[in-house]
Amino acid sequence: MVKDRVLVGRFGAPHGVGGEVRLNSFTGVPEAIAAYKPLLDASGTRQFSIVALRPLKDTIFIAKLAGVADRASAGALTNAALYVPRESLPGATENEFYLTDLIGLAALTDSGETFGSVVDVLNFGGGDILEIARACGGETLLLPFKREIFPRVDVTAGTLTLVPPVEIEVQADLERPAGR
Repeated sequence: MVKDRVLVGRFGAPHGVGGEVRLNSFTGVPEAIAAYKPLLDASGTRQFSIVALRPLKDTIFIAKLAGVADRASAGALTNAALYVPRESLPGATENEFYLTDLIGLAALTDSGETFGSVVDVLNFGGGDILEIARACGGETLLLPFKREIFPRVDVTAGTLTLVPPVEIEVQADLERPAGR
């Protein structure tokens, strides 16, 4: 993720032969993705303009893009992420934040000890997942971004509180050398 841009959608497979493409919207009001300007690729160099959008289901649409006239051109966009510049979005109010704001936050336990830090925010369709790099090293953890696991987020302070699931605590105990 890039801090100066916010992920708002992702292209899927081509739809038909006329250059239409599936588009998964991550915006609060899914159909509003067509109004966001400019829509950029991950590098920030290519812009996209949605000229027509029709719903397929929930947050998935069929989009017609300016300059994309055939199936091959639409197919080249498969899995491409769509971003908007952060400054073109409304500012977050108190107790609001963009998911990209979570990256880099220190994950603290309830007692204030450093557990690790947020490396990435992922979503594979079942909800947001935070990837946490543990302060003690080893593999990163993937934890569902739910209030019972992350009860407090303070973007201004650069921290979030982590209440690890019991399985994580048990695993940590198993990793400790005997006698400690």
